[in-house]
Amino acid sequence: MNLIEKDQLENSIYVKAENSPYLQLLMLLAYALLGVIVFTILALVVIYALFGADALSSMMTMSSGGTANRGALQVILIASSLGFFLAPPILLAITEQKKPSVFYGLKQPDIKLLGIVFLIMLVSMPIMEWTAALNQKMTLPEALKPLEQWMKAKEDEAMQTTLLLLKMNSIKELLLNLFMIALLPAVAEELMFRGGVQRTFNRIFNNPHVAIWTAAFIFSAIHLQFYGFVPRLLLGAGFGYIYYFSGNLWYAVLGHFLNNAYAVCAAWYMQKNNIPLSSTDSTINIAWYGYVISFILTIAVFIYFKNITQQPHERRMD
Repeated sequence: MNLIEKDQLENSIYVKAENSPYLQLLMLLAYALLGVIVFTILALVVIYALFGADALSSMMTMSSGGTANRGALQVILIASSLGFFLAPPILLAITEQKKPSVFYGLKQPDIKLLGIVFLIMLVSMPIMEWTAALNQKMTLPEALKPLEQWMKAKEDEAMQTTLLLLKMNSIKELLLNLFMIALLPAVAEELMFRGGVQRTFNRIFNNPHVAIWTAAFIFSAIHLQFYGFVPRLLLGAGFGYIYYFSGNLWYAVLGHFLNNAYAVCAAWYMQKNNIPLSSTDSTINIAWYGYVISFILTIAVFIYFKNITQQPHERRMD
């Protein structure tokens, strides 16, 4: 029996010991709803204790933009990451009587593979910027104008929240944003979407590609930012393939963290140089062939990552 056949046998035994994947999806959803309720209540208690009753009313509108309003938003953001994204996959693993580190493949990462993930994120930046700019120009047919107006309103609301959260006047605020916007979502969302959703869909469809793109679609849609839907979909798929090829969720977490941390650090740089965060000149402007090169390099490095992780000493995800 060769290595691949042995892995398949071990995986089939391992999967049979679990609950139905459909039940696992229902449990993820139930745990997410429970997490939202519990952590929202906790967040409201913390907001009231830290900022007073006025913050509870002002946080629902983005009109004041004061310190208390910003602090309340930070508490809500952290609570949503913990309750909606982090808690459900952990509770699912506990329900399945598995350690989360084993259930989701949180093994000690290899420094070489971490470097390759960093390279993937670096070379993909231009093509992702181009995709984001193209998505921003999206228009709908005249018959769907009411839907387009609603989408733009949601986008403006998200942008207003983002700009408020990204205001940083000190290193302390930079570090807080790196934790709140980069590190915590990277861990929580990868556990939820790659570890929980993608893994479960892979059992349902028995097709890793369908599982990866379905999880990526949900990952992008749930953010309700339609003019950033395509680049977020591609990011989700990229993280999904990194997880699938390596069987180790830490590499996807690193990619997610680097993407978010870049946005935070770019905002910090812009503010330090008196560049408005909403400036349209903040995107990368390169010649068309630069985007082609970025695309080719991204695919090439992904293939290299796949080849390295498919060596006999590496174990693939189930």
